[in-house]
Amino acid sequence: MTQFTDKISVIVPSYQPDEKLMEVVRGLVESGFQDIILVDDGGGVTYAPLFERAALFPGVTVLTHPENRGKGCALKTAFAYCLRERPDCSVVTVDGDNQHHVKDILACCEKLWEKPDCVILGARDFSKREVPLRSRFGNVITKGVFRFACGMRITDTQTGLRAIPARYLEVMMEIEGSRYEYETNMLLEMKARRIPFEEVPIRTIYLEENESSHFNPLRDSLRIYRTIFAFAASSVASSLIDLLLFYLGIRLLTYAMPEEGWNIAIATAAARICSSLFNYNINRRKVFRGGGRNSILKYYMLCVLQFGASAGFVSLLAFLFPAGSLGKTLFKALVDGLLFLLSYQIQREWVFRRE
Repeated sequence: MTQFTDKISVIVPSYQPDEKLMEVVRGLVESGFQDIILVDDGGGVTYAPLFERAALFPGVTVLTHPENRGKGCALKTAFAYCLRERPDCSVVTVDGDNQHHVKDILACCEKLWEKPDCVILGARDFSKREVPLRSRFGNVITKGVFRFACGMRITDTQTGLRAIPARYLEVMMEIEGSRYEYETNMLLEMKARRIPFEEVPIRTIYLEENESSHFNPLRDSLRIYRTIFAFAASSVASSLIDLLLFYLGIRLLTYAMPEEGWNIAIATAAARICSSLFNYNINRRKVFRGGGRNSILKYYMLCVLQFGASAGFVSLLAFLFPAGSLGKTLFKALVDGLLFLLSYQIQREWVFRRE
């Protein structure tokens, strides 16, 4: 028995499991874990006998949902139990299909023991042949989105093997999501709250082509990506408002003042003021959900720089390639599309970063 197995609770959420669950429990008990929490996520009377058998092992507690509520809810049910019954203990979450080798579980716990302020993620190698195509493809896409949308370099975004310090369990209880999107939301919240994490390489195990997994790549990916792309929705809406107002402004100014003069700059400024007010409020309240007292000052400092870059580059393109109102609007769409990528990173890391 290692020095930490009596100080870390193991959480195993499970929906309609098979005999692999018994193998998981047996391996955990034999490795010295003294507090194992199984969550029966609404399997009903058909699967109750399996959980009853598992409960016969020493240190095993079974929590039951009367109906299927999803993996996220199952994890939060277990977190609530731990906060109530073992508030000083950290936890490690494990899948119930025996895809996490007990040595890897111990390795993650050991790393947590060494770095008690970090969330530890078990990271699989998705380049191996035995990885099902749906998992490999899903991880590649999600990993790329995480890197752009969140600035997080994560090897395995789908991992269910996570060792979490006790101090963060209340935070985990507040995270939205009831099903597989909860685990993605957890990573996003870790970024927002500056919770450090480390990865531990683990074995890549897929049994029977992952048939026992209840992860539906189409259904659950839609939930996951909807959560991530909420970050970009505000900027897209603001850009559309900005473009529409710029187009209307340039039409009016061209009619009122046929000479080029400051038409582009004036139209850009008017459109940007209106769209930025919309964007700031949505980003602060709904998207990043952060930012200190100086966030509006930082935001408008960024807007001034972005305004100058937008007006300058659009004017340059209009000078190099003479065009009417529609052409100038297209130039602006191109320039602002590139500035959007840069602006997003700055807003995430500086303007709305939580104190």
